Amino acid sequence: MTKAGTAAMLSFFIPGAGQLYNGDFLRALFWFMVASVFYTAFFLLAGPLSLSGVVAHAIPAYTAHQRALQLGGGR
Repeated sequence: MTKAGTAAMLSFFIPGAGQLYNGDFLRALFWFMVASVFYTAFFLLAGPLSLSGVVAHAIPAYTAHQRALQLGGGR
């Protein structure tokens, strides 16, 4: 698996982990906080079966993958 793939998988399972793997500490903190807000807000408003989990994991995974590509992580 390439660096970009690893970053995406890490961030999919733990939002912000892929950014941390890429060395982007502030981005990692940002995505961790955003995911926490998504979980809290949508769990309270829409219940536990909402799509907030998908959004809270898919977007950070995509951004970690794109950032790794920018940093030269390959495909």
